[in-house]
Amino acid sequence: MASTPPGQRRQQILEALAEMLEQPKGDKITTAALARKLEFSEAALYRHFASKAQMFEGLIEFIETTVFGLINQIAEREEDGLAQTRGIVGMLLQFASSNPGMTRVLIGDALVNEDERLQQRMNQFYDRVELALKQALRQAASTGHGHEADVAPRAAMLVSYVAGRWHRYAKSGFKLNPAQDAAIQIALLLN
Repeated sequence: MASTPPGQRRQQILEALAEMLEQPKGDKITTAALARKLEFSEAALYRHFASKAQMFEGLIEFIETTVFGLINQIAEREEDGLAQTRGIVGMLLQFASSNPGMTRVLIGDALVNEDERLQQRMNQFYDRVELALKQALRQAASTGHGHEADVAPRAAMLVSYVAGRWHRYAKSGFKLNPAQDAAIQIALLLN
């Protein structure tokens, strides 16, 4: 019987954790339940991750790598700052729709009663998203779309909007599409 390479086993653990986070009830996930789902022992989990917090850090790393990679692609592809802003907000909403379990990490639900540094890391994630939106809005302002003074409050408002849509999506049991009607709402927020 061939053994699974360590990197692949780590990936399986993270995928199973993300899948468990997709459950609408949002129950606290234990390492025992995760081990049962994967059909191996808790000790096997700890051979790949030192703690459950480290497992959540793996999910956060996936979120950061994916989201900021996509933000960079949008910034490179779109010269217009408003198009960048719309693209970033739309991508964030679509990311949640494509990754429901990650949405619970994004809104902090999955991190309740976990290591405090995980929530701090998510706060830093939100700060980085807001910074990306500020850059796009500054670029829009430099071409006559809005005013420089509006950049910070608009970026903060857009981050709040996205977080609100993510919360709504999670609380609906992942039934309401977070991107539904978003184009119209984003246009209203940017005008």
